[in-house]
Amino acid sequence: MRQFELINSFRVKARKQVKHVVLPEGNESRTVQAAAQVAELGVARVTLLGCEDEIRKVAAEQKVDLKGVGVLDPAKSDLLEKYVASYYEMRRHKGVSMDQARQAVLDPIVFGTMMVHLGDADGLVSGAEHSTAHTIRPALQIIKTAPGISIVSSAFIMLVPDCEFGEEGMFVFADCAVTPNPNAEELAAIALSSAETAKVLCGMTPRVAMLSFSTRGSAEHELVDKVTKATEIARAKAPTLEIDGELQADAALVAKVGQKKCPGSPVAGRANVLVFPDLQSGNIGYKLVERLAKASAIGPFLQGMKKPVNDLSRGCSVEDIVNVVTITAVQAQG
Repeated sequence: MRQFELINSFRVKARKQVKHVVLPEGNESRTVQAAAQVAELGVARVTLLGCEDEIRKVAAEQKVDLKGVGVLDPAKSDLLEKYVASYYEMRRHKGVSMDQARQAVLDPIVFGTMMVHLGDADGLVSGAEHSTAHTIRPALQIIKTAPGISIVSSAFIMLVPDCEFGEEGMFVFADCAVTPNPNAEELAAIALSSAETAKVLCGMTPRVAMLSFSTRGSAEHELVDKVTKATEIARAKAPTLEIDGELQADAALVAKVGQKKCPGSPVAGRANVLVFPDLQSGNIGYKLVERLAKASAIGPFLQGMKKPVNDLSRGCSVEDIVNVVTITAVQAQG
């Protein structure tokens, strides 16, 4: 029920300021069905990229009405030459020739990324039939990270039933899917991005806990030092953000433990954003909570980009694509 309510809140937000989301996998059957549903729901303006004949053939086979859905073939688009020239200027220092730029931009994922970069679309969703790297690499090369953010990361929204902690059982967990072993600077950037995700997507006032196996110097180790340094960096970059660390999980979540171990902390015992020190702990942590607490894990969402790009699982459902497009549209508003 909480998941339905949250997704519905995303739809309400998306409709208030409709954004344009491009789907590069235009002839993929689930993507075609999802595009039609997004148009019907009114949560985004969507454009499918690819050969128009192939896209319309898939739509006919799926008995899908593409009314309100844009269809654009990169090879025939009036935007192609502009994008090729722009891509060449961006990548020529890497030895990319004009011919190589043209070949690159004809890839619908690169073309769609150029649409977002140059303001012809507000966000991109891909990954139903391509790898995460195929989606993220062009975004890193073309759109790049947001000002003050050094790394792209990911976040899950966790909805834990019958839970008194966090925001009535709602949390943001990061990074659980992208960066294996962030250094202190990168970990600070993940914390700042996660706080923004909590504000934009969840409507929460973020209280960020930088997790460790130590609380306020209870253990000495270089892994603890990394978390402490990351907390200091994040505080310097965002002085008004409520953030504390290093904190053990119980000190971050449980009021009595937090008050005992960290008296006066604005976060201890009240955290709603949990930043894990590395990908191993983050991925293990969210899956344990999902399975043992029967929590809903919504995501992962990419964060830290100048403009939103999100990656799908290749096993995604039509509903998953609709939800990720909706969330991408909300991120674009932020």
